[in-house]
Amino acid sequence: MAANQANRATTRRRRQLWAGVLALVGLVLLVIGLTVADGVAAWIEVLVAVVLLVTSYVVQHLARRATVYGHDKQR
Repeated sequence: MAANQANRATTRRRRQLWAGVLALVGLVLLVIGLTVADGVAAWIEVLVAVVLLVTSYVVQHLARRATVYGHDKQR
């Protein structure tokens, strides 16, 4: 049982780390796309940034859901 909880905690931390990395890259691309880039490249960067930010949110949600509802599965 303790090994299962350790695996779940490791998975949660790894998902949160990836969500943070995706959010950081998305924010950097968004700033570059809105300030520095010009023309079609700016729109592509902004679109990719939005996709990365949404993906980050989904990964965070999955990590939190596994944490919150993981205790219900043990019962």
